[in-house]
Amino acid sequence: MEREKIRLRFLEIFGLILGLLFLSPFYIILVNSFKTKKEFLLTTLSLPESATLANYTKAIDKMNFVSAFRNSLIITVTSIVLIIVFSSMAAWMLVRTNNKTSKFIFYSFVASMLIPFQSVMLPLVDLFGKNNLNLINTYTGIIFMYMGFGASLSVFLFHGFIKSVPRELEEAAMIDGCNKFQSFWYIVFPLLKPITLTVAILNGMWIWNDFLLPSLVLQRKSLRTIPLSTRYFFGTYQADWTLAMAGLVLAILPIVIFYFFAQKHIIKGAMEGAIK
Repeated sequence: MEREKIRLRFLEIFGLILGLLFLSPFYIILVNSFKTKKEFLLTTLSLPESATLANYTKAIDKMNFVSAFRNSLIITVTSIVLIIVFSSMAAWMLVRTNNKTSKFIFYSFVASMLIPFQSVMLPLVDLFGKNNLNLINTYTGIIFMYMGFGASLSVFLFHGFIKSVPRELEEAAMIDGCNKFQSFWYIVFPLLKPITLTVAILNGMWIWNDFLLPSLVLQRKSLRTIPLSTRYFFGTYQADWTLAMAGLVLAILPIVIFYFFAQKHIIKGAMEGAIK
């Protein structure tokens, strides 16, 4: 019994240390966003002697924050909604039509998660830039790409969760006059709330923070997202670190707030979607 208590105490201390290590980058970014350049170079880890909001006002102006925030919000929200709609319907049909074809399609989605984006990014950008498509520098192009890359994990999670939804509920709804489409949206989809929030969080954090794909697809200044805008704090020979810290705080704050509001559903949805 005493040995078990010692082991638990050790695990608690280890978990606390690990948590502090994970939080340390956020601490460094936050405290240094309120410092002057001189104070940042002299005392990087300490709290600011006299906090100033000047870095935030300059960062908002330099990164054109309002425009970048609007672009990121449009791309992220639209991509999440479309991923949820099409992935949930695809997973539902794959579960309910349990045959060799549906299994092959499902395993194709699972296998596609193993393909790294870097291996397809250049052919993809070349294809989307051709005259007959012309989807570079458009919301439509990048949202379509995010739908494709986000579908595999989303279908996998929805597929596992939908297995736990009794088929009898849909049969009862169809007896009452619902067609197949209505039985999904009125009966099945409301039951998918935990996994839907999980899919929204996972895809939202990825799309909001993504730098590589927007840097390839969104080349016009008016279409820059927040990650693209923060790049301009770093020049070839110098970096404006205090403004960069303020810009990074502005970049991560919306997704952190969204995460805290929905966090109680994330682990529950992910576990149920992956195991059932």
